[in-house]
Amino acid sequence: MQQFNVAEAKARFSSLIRKALAGEDIVIAKDNKPLVKLVPVRRPARRRQAGSARGQVSISRDFSAPLDDFGDFR
Repeated sequence: MQQFNVAEAKARFSSLIRKALAGEDIVIAKDNKPLVKLVPVRRPARRRQAGSARGQVSISRDFSAPLDDFGDFR
């Protein structure tokens, strides 16, 4: 973990971002007290696309058939 004071972090902001993106722990401190940690934002997952699982999912033939166990609930 690397720690930088606020003034130094301000001067080296671009390089600190690169380090954080590379996986390094970057902490910004004031008066030698850690204030914040610079971490990458997770990229959102790809948007789902309708029909993208076509041909990969199957449903049993009796999927919508009544269940014997639930005869009393009809």
